[in-house]
Amino acid sequence: MPRTWKPNVTVAAVIEHDGKFLLIEEETSDGIRLNQPAGHLDPHESLEQAVVRETLEETAYDFTPTALVGMYMSRYRSNRTGELVTYLRFAFCGEVGKKHDLPLDEGILRTLWLTRDEIAACKERHRSPLLLTLIDEYLAGKRAPLEILHTHASVFEEV
Repeated sequence: MPRTWKPNVTVAAVIEHDGKFLLIEEETSDGIRLNQPAGHLDPHESLEQAVVRETLEETAYDFTPTALVGMYMSRYRSNRTGELVTYLRFAFCGEVGKKHDLPLDEGILRTLWLTRDEIAACKERHRSPLLLTLIDEYLAGKRAPLEILHTHASVFEEV
């Protein structure tokens, strides 16, 4: 039986404050790259819970999602395995909260607040080809209410 194709489900936080966006600088197999706080959806969590968790783990900031900027698919060839990898990313915008005195996730070097133009000027350092797209769509006012997302109770049940 052929293997079932499954995209990797990820979340990302588009966080803007005073005209600057919160990014992370991280060590990757392709070198040091920039990205929004982002990561994989874990078992037993909603998309909203995932983006709150990932933002805290990668930046040490609390994050409250207020809207969905969009849903995006992208694909790239892994330098590590040579395989094509597809990502389905759910991008949220929202309010940044308290900064905690916590260690950042493994591989995260630091957080940065950069303007859209500063981010555009270093495309060769973007981890995701969607980084600037998410910011531009956020700046264009693209928003969907969180009410369009529904997580069935079965997701939270232990099997």
